Amino acid sequence: MRITMIGTGYVGLVTGACFAEMGHIVMCLDIDQPKIEQLKKGLIPIFEPGLEILIQRNMCKGRLLYSSNYTEAIDFSEVCFITVPTPPHEDGSCDLSYIDASARHIGATLKEYRLIVNKSTVPVGTAERVEKIVREELVKRKKDISFDIAANPEFLKEGAAIRDCLEPDRIIIGTSSQRAETLLRELYRPFGLIETKFLSMDILSAEMTKYAANAMLATRISFMNEMADICTRVGANINEVRKGIGSDLRIGHGFLNPGVGFGGSCFPKDLRALVATAKSVGCKTQLLEAVQHVNHRQKKLLGKIILNYFADRGGLKGKTIAVWGLSFKPETDDMREAPSLSFIEDLLLQGAQLRLFDPVAIPKAQELLKNRPELTWCDNELDAVRGADAVALLTEWSQFTRVDFNPVRESMKGIAFFDGRNQYLPIEMKQKGFDYIAIGIPEQLQDKR
Repeated sequence: MRITMIGTGYVGLVTGACFAEMGHIVMCLDIDQPKIEQLKKGLIPIFEPGLEILIQRNMCKGRLLYSSNYTEAIDFSEVCFITVPTPPHEDGSCDLSYIDASARHIGATLKEYRLIVNKSTVPVGTAERVEKIVREELVKRKKDISFDIAANPEFLKEGAAIRDCLEPDRIIIGTSSQRAETLLRELYRPFGLIETKFLSMDILSAEMTKYAANAMLATRISFMNEMADICTRVGANINEVRKGIGSDLRIGHGFLNPGVGFGGSCFPKDLRALVATAKSVGCKTQLLEAVQHVNHRQKKLLGKIILNYFADRGGLKGKTIAVWGLSFKPETDDMREAPSLSFIEDLLLQGAQLRLFDPVAIPKAQELLKNRPELTWCDNELDAVRGADAVALLTEWSQFTRVDFNPVRESMKGIAFFDGRNQYLPIEMKQKGFDYIAIGIPEQLQDKR
């Protein structure tokens, strides 16, 4: 099947490459001509494990093409996926200008039937909006051309997006057209999905499902972070509590890890958009707003813990803190709303010097944080701890679990280790000579496994 992906961002590139891997012929469209030229050379603007190899393989086989010409791309395809950005306005609502522009271009170039599929994360009612814009453009051209609209939300986790796309746990299709559903079932047939994994529903419900899913996951994270705070105050161990509740089949183990809060391109933005949608129809969102509040507070927590630690050790001014991990999660260079950004700004306000390391996100972090004299960009985790008074782990990259702590301890000036992701066993870190502080584990319990 011939497919056009309108937009070559994270969703468009990953999904397009995976469709090509499954044997479809895919044209990725973007009006950013320099970006298209870079992609034609095999230069990928994002980091995602396995994506570069996947793209190169399918380009060589002629199944992955690029264009900056709407007419060429729409003429090429049977199915057009809209995968453009939907950034937030100041009030949290989605900026749909890229969606609108895509719809106008489709309407202005459409020559025969096409299935138009929204894969961008969009508010409930966007499919109807796209349909209206396409029809308006056709009226301007005095053309009567049939088309269908469908919603097919993406559920890709950064760092595991290739697997999520090639081995989805469900495909959600929102449409009122049997022709559209048949086309999409044919499109996903090579993925070998059993019938129960293909969920067809009305468009509004499909659009809502994406927001509801992300809101649920974000709620679990904020819930566990609030439980961690209570554990610290009452003397319980959040890691043991997590095991206990996760063993309940009604709850499960996913998204129960306490930490420094969630970030990225999805959870914060989608929560704000869902709250804005709810307010527009007169619904109160006390729970969702509480999730946001807890997450904002959690991003400040590790900085406060460090400030308290150094309060009777001469304060933070002039102290050197090594920061391990900058991206909002491992296996990505995405710095959007990363907890590290808030953490870094808070420590800089206290006069600290920071030595920063991340396996892949340093270029993106440098764009955001600029060159400041208080920041030193380091080549690896050992380089980052040289002369440091403390280490703060912000992102749980797997390579940090394999660190030899003997040279780390020898290179440091101080002995404090602040684990913002609860990656290590407290008793082992204490035996290595660290003052070890984690999230939700009271000091009196740190000598127990």
